Amino acid sequence: MDLSPHSNEELVVTLANQCADKYRRLVERPWAFLLQSFIGGAMVGFGAILALSVSAGVPWPGIANLLMGLMFGFSLVIILVSGNSLITADMVIGIIGIFHRRLTWRQYGWFILVSYLGNAVGCFSVCVLVYIGGSNYITEPWLLRAHQIAAAKTGMTDLQTFAMGCFCTWLLQTGVILFFKARTDIGKIGMAYYGPLAFVAGMTEHCIANIGFLALPILEQPLYTQVLHTPLAASGPAALLHWGFVRYGWAHNQLFTLMGNFIGGTVLVGLTLHFISDPARVTALYRRSSTKVRQLASIRS
Repeated sequence: MDLSPHSNEELVVTLANQCADKYRRLVERPWAFLLQSFIGGAMVGFGAILALSVSAGVPWPGIANLLMGLMFGFSLVIILVSGNSLITADMVIGIIGIFHRRLTWRQYGWFILVSYLGNAVGCFSVCVLVYIGGSNYITEPWLLRAHQIAAAKTGMTDLQTFAMGCFCTWLLQTGVILFFKARTDIGKIGMAYYGPLAFVAGMTEHCIANIGFLALPILEQPLYTQVLHTPLAASGPAALLHWGFVRYGWAHNQLFTLMGNFIGGTVLVGLTLHFISDPARVTALYRRSSTKVRQLASIRS
């Protein structure tokens, strides 16, 4: 059995075929696609909550970030192994699909929009469940840690958020690409685990992960002031968080994180992979695949 990694040419053909399959599901079974996206977002939400639970009260920032990454890493493994959807992976798959004529730009936009909506609702639903039932998350160490993380993320400048969004998907989607390159289950799991570990431990910005890291502390903000007896400020670790489009707002962070994630995933990963692949070898792979399909059709007939 050949255990060597798939070539770049095999990889782009695989991703193009997967893009076609996912878009076909979106068209033919939209609720199934939306449910896949919902579950993918929920898995990211689980990762964010677990990352928060292990890092609260840890006095060393580097160790706290490492613990967060170690706990968060499982989320992408579950998403990829189970075949569910994550918008940042769909950004890369979709851009490959465009250059392989599996999608138009308009179809790509619709594909990404539905993927984002499903992910966002799934992740937010996990935060609401924890807010309703997570009695341990409304005690001092966890309230303090959650608010500090959210204030740090939403307090960055537009350019800082955009740059760390690019960095995030450059790391994360390289892990996804290596997942599809690997031939063994252990290799796939290792690559899928590394991507989110790196982006969380590296303090970068991911649009769906940030729903988990921001929604819960915003929901718990009244408890934060009540339990910690800390007045909210205009800026800093105790800043007043909100849902809006200005600094310390969830929507503001989402806007610039999404733009950074898009550039990091499509330009730094997807298009790079497309252009380093040998067009002649890609064409040969498609011809070989078409020949096999015709042979199977003739046998069945």
